[in-house]
Amino acid sequence: MHKYEIMFIIKSDVEEEARNKLIEYFKGILTTGEGTVDNVDEWGLRDFTYEIQHMKKGYYVVVDATTTPANISEFERLSRINANVIRHMTLRRD
Repeated sequence: MHKYEIMFIIKSDVEEEARNKLIEYFKGILTTGEGTVDNVDEWGLRDFTYEIQHMKKGYYVVVDATTTPANISEFERLSRINANVIRHMTLRRD
């Protein structure tokens, strides 16, 4: 298992309850098996430097996790197909 830092941006028009469910859903993917989520830092609603998909704002979430590469692959796959996730980025920290 490796340490990862994951940032993803959720659409600004997603309601708070749905946003919290989405964050918990992605945390569940990362904790499958022996994975752990070490920290979740919600940066909140931020302006973009430039428009992304005709949007000017997004809700930023940063997750520090210790998990397997398979869980990271699954997270990335599901975040790509989720309509409420605008962008995501994963960094491996060693």
